[in-house]
Amino acid sequence: MKNITVLGAGMVGSAIAKDLSRQYSVTAADNSRERLERLKSQTDIQIQTADLSDPDAVRVAIRGTDLVIGALPGFMGFETLKTVIEAGKNIVDISFFGEDPFLLDASARKNGVTAVVDFGVAPGMSNLILGFWNARMRVESFECLVGGLPAVRTWPFQYKAPFSPVDVLEEYTRPARLVENGMVVTRPALSESEFVEFDGIGTLESFNTDGLRTLIETMKIPFMKEKTLRYPGHIDAIRILRESGFLDASVIQIGEARIRPIDVASKLLFPRWKLGETEPEFTVMRIVVRGMEENRLKEITYSLMDRFDPATGVSSMARTTGYACTAAARLVLEGKFDKKGIIPPERIGGDPLCFDQIMKDLKDRGVIYKKEERIP
Repeated sequence: MKNITVLGAGMVGSAIAKDLSRQYSVTAADNSRERLERLKSQTDIQIQTADLSDPDAVRVAIRGTDLVIGALPGFMGFETLKTVIEAGKNIVDISFFGEDPFLLDASARKNGVTAVVDFGVAPGMSNLILGFWNARMRVESFECLVGGLPAVRTWPFQYKAPFSPVDVLEEYTRPARLVENGMVVTRPALSESEFVEFDGIGTLESFNTDGLRTLIETMKIPFMKEKTLRYPGHIDAIRILRESGFLDASVIQIGEARIRPIDVASKLLFPRWKLGETEPEFTVMRIVVRGMEENRLKEITYSLMDRFDPATGVSSMARTTGYACTAAARLVLEGKFDKKGIIPPERIGGDPLCFDQIMKDLKDRGVIYKKEERIP
């Protein structure tokens, strides 16, 4: 039986570990013994307490494993990926880190490693879908709207974090890269907000975030953008915090203390943004790909509406992100995808057999992407 080590036992990491434990021998590593014991009580896995910010601890945790899953917060993601690659281990990673993963491509190739990065819901499935259609038609534009939200809106932020809150703040501060007329342009995070309607939800508000990531380098498409979705009113509340300096990462002096405002904001916000273990929430995504196929303009739309599953107690964000990751992991473990180097999801999507298997795996787990095609 293949051995898998899951680095990180948070909401998504736990869902990944439980899903993979149905077929493989799984070890979960995390710095929280409480998280690990709770996970072990729910499924048959091994657990290992480790400070995963320490490269030596990571090397120990992944010794003897056939595949590593990276499910750590973004600020830990790049260095952990680097350590895993240098150890010669294949990895599927969902960390939302700011660094360019292709900086590690030469190392991955040298060490004979398949390093699949950004394989969650978005980035992840959005890239996979674009990669599939880019291999079949001349794509002219790509738009992804995506968000994870609590079912109940609560003032003032009307938001709960279904994944690492640290990475949520990154979405609000990291400049957003878009592609317009074939050129990469940068816009402030939270910019160009607009209202969008979704069946069964109503009105949501979209804004620019830096979600294209590897697509900027791998896809030569004239127009591409990714926008995050929130309830109307959330953006204004975050803008007030940001423009008042609460999200600044520079150190300031207050009396004898030296602090970063963003650390104070995080300390205050995260308890209020913590999603309850059984709190209803949902993930919504709309992907629109437009282009030319057989000299005809074609528009393909994929829609996702996924809700918290009370039967299993697994959140929607954990399902949509985690099960995409486990589907990619099975491809690597079964030898169906074995290219070496840094592998973004769009490169897997270009293979129709891999694309179909991932979509089937998700459907089998109740995560369903509805596809519509039309000739505009």
